[in-house]
Amino acid sequence: MTDHVRIGVLGAARITPGAVIKPARSSTTAEVVAVAARSRDRAQEFADKHGIPRVHTSYTELLEDPAVDAIYNPLPNGLHGKWTLASLEAGKHVLCEKPFTANASEARVVADAAAASGLVVMEAFHYRYHPMITRLQEIISSGVLGPLRHVSTALCFPLPVFSDIRYDMSLAGGAMMDAGCYAVNMARLFGEPTVRSARALLRGPDIDRAMTASVVFPEGHTGTIQASMWSRTLLKISIRAIGEDGEVRVFNPLGPQFVHRLSLRLKDSRTSETFGKRPTYAYQLDAFTEAVLHGKPFPTTAEDAVKNMAVIDAIYEAAGLPVRQPSA
Repeated sequence: MTDHVRIGVLGAARITPGAVIKPARSSTTAEVVAVAARSRDRAQEFADKHGIPRVHTSYTELLEDPAVDAIYNPLPNGLHGKWTLASLEAGKHVLCEKPFTANASEARVVADAAAASGLVVMEAFHYRYHPMITRLQEIISSGVLGPLRHVSTALCFPLPVFSDIRYDMSLAGGAMMDAGCYAVNMARLFGEPTVRSARALLRGPDIDRAMTASVVFPEGHTGTIQASMWSRTLLKISIRAIGEDGEVRVFNPLGPQFVHRLSLRLKDSRTSETFGKRPTYAYQLDAFTEAVLHGKPFPTTAEDAVKNMAVIDAIYEAAGLPVRQPSA
């Protein structure tokens, strides 16, 4: 590994083509070279479809491949921690899908292992690497909004397929895990919140199909975090921050390759900005390879993931639901 990162993929997840395979095709620093899935036939079919040169018979065999530098881990939530740890033990860098682990305690174990290894472990909050979020952070840090009063973040989408693994408690499922991890992460752009209360709508015992949480930040402003996979709010992907001197809104921060917009309203002006259509995943892959090849810092570290999972755990506890656990 000198000028590009050779990536092996765990599983044949639906997110993988958009998150890694397509961005790697246009990258000069990344290449997807291998895949392993629950069965060799499934892995072979996935490899043939997406032009991946090597197929392994097991996840362990993939981790042992000396021609693989880094692992992309899009497995179900409850397996993220286990296989990220296994990847680190095999000497591989890791790009791990969110949520990082099943809970904050497991995230702490993984973060400690990442620190001890010296390897790159990145939580795949792809939206954080897009210029639109860079612009939002510039607005926040500039102070033009004045003292903040309230922040609201939301990721709501319709998933009425209740057999989906995202509703499976044994795989650390639930709306707050799948959609809410984003909404929590977006809220944390404005500070580290403390959860005051939370209310869940349930699909089954302990499985939330929607969640709304009320939070407060150390600086005194309040917040609302909303997540849903099935509720009256069918589609809502947004960030809104209200300050004494203005307001900023971001519509669709997760997918700037589609319709997206950042609007800023101040006392004497209103502006609206759009950005290029290069996918957020492409920016994320660039950041990952820059970290691996050149040690460039990045925001969605394992330590940051511990903080994100701690908020998620606190929301579940405030809603009277159990914190998710790693899969057996």
